[in-house]
Amino acid sequence: RKEYVDLYVNYMFNKSVQKPLDDFVQGFLRGCPARNWKMFFPEELQIVLQGVTTFDWHVLEKNVMYRQYKELDQTIRNFWTVFHKLPEEKKKMFLAFLSGSDRITGYALECFRFWIADPQVENPDEVCPSASTCYFILFLPR
Repeated sequence: RKEYVDLYVNYMFNKSVQKPLDDFVQGFLRGCPARNWKMFFPEELQIVLQGVTTFDWHVLEKNVMYRQYKELDQTIRNFWTVFHKLPEEKKKMFLAFLSGSDRITGYALECFRFWIADPQVENPDEVCPSASTCYFILFLPR
């Protein structure tokens, strides 16, 4: 029995997927040669490819820069009060709204910076927040 189980497990987890895996590796290495990946430790490569998925949101708050706002402005204080009360999934949705992804790829959260800017519109109550995902700017009306 043990031999049968060992052979079956080997087939299911190794032999049956060997051809598709070889095809995937060949295609992947055609676009991303292996020499480019050898400089990374496995944990670093995972962050580069998948991004950071767990966050200390207070670090994100500390890294924000402001345009036409100051950190102690009532709008900013209200924003962070509401933000920190959001469930984790909604915070990730905000990150996707701001940056186009719910992950931060290629570097740690400590290095991720974004701007909160006042769009300086005539009637701020009639304008919704918007974002420039290329430049990591949240336009937050007063």
